[in-house]
Amino acid sequence: MSAAGAPSGMFDCRDAYVRTVEALAGADERIVAVVNDSVGSSKLGKFRDLFPERLVNVGIAEQNMVGVGAGLANGGKIPFVSAAACFLTGRALEQIKADIAYSNANVKLCGISSGVAYGELGATHHSIEDLAWLRPMKNLVVLVPSDPAETAAAIEAAAAYEGPVFIRISRMPVPEIDHIQPFEIGRAEMLRSGGDVTIIATGTLVHRALDAAEALGREGIHARLLNMATIAPLDTDAIIRAAQETGAIVTAEEHVRTGGLGGAVAEIVAMHHPVPMRILGFDGFQPTGSAEWLMERAGLTSEGIVRAAQDLVAQRRA
Repeated sequence: MSAAGAPSGMFDCRDAYVRTVEALAGADERIVAVVNDSVGSSKLGKFRDLFPERLVNVGIAEQNMVGVGAGLANGGKIPFVSAAACFLTGRALEQIKADIAYSNANVKLCGISSGVAYGELGATHHSIEDLAWLRPMKNLVVLVPSDPAETAAAIEAAAAYEGPVFIRISRMPVPEIDHIQPFEIGRAEMLRSGGDVTIIATGTLVHRALDAAEALGREGIHARLLNMATIAPLDTDAIIRAAQETGAIVTAEEHVRTGGLGGAVAEIVAMHHPVPMRILGFDGFQPTGSAEWLMERAGLTSEGIVRAAQDLVAQRRA
């Protein structure tokens, strides 16, 4: 097993998150953690043992937690505010807006167990609207890493960045990806070149999109694949080039179809180079069920991405 509960070859990105934060804290005493009674689910137990004076547990009080993070940042600390993504973004949205984004506070918001990772707990625990809530906020960088290596790189980049950052950290097991370029805030990563259609994926959909691109290649459809790990600020140049050079775009994300990656890409495409698109995501509130079942139900699989790409290519060739 690669991590507790994860099949061999699959990894829980929370492990990469905590290892990186521990290493950063060992090198920089300004690094602190703030949690909402979520030391266990955030996997910060070792951090607490290593740095007992640098972990603040506010209890189940998410609004206070974000405010405490802002206060620590104002005092020169670099706080990693860690909580289940659904509660961090839903309950404390006003504080994220006013105390963090509007104030341009140097706080790193870590949304743990994002998307539908809490599957069986239902819609109250799913975090599939967070990108739509956070993406429009000025000053706030929004990151959605795809695997453990990119999660670690995103945490390091967030710590070095002077300003507020939200990082979506998945617990759904994912494989390691062979990345083509070093992680950089605001830059898309082209994992495959192609001229027939572009697939733009983020987070847990990236490895599924890789499988889809390979399957399409066996059919003679050459798909470009962009790993869009930064949702804000968006790599508009990569999107415009994709629209101009491939003429069709499929987006895939563990999020509702409205307001997330797909909506962001559609805004750029509509303004600069309109092309046919398919936006893959969830259709509103989801029922209870395993995370994998919910993904399959929504077509958020390699097969679902293949079908969307095939449809666009057939439309263009008709």
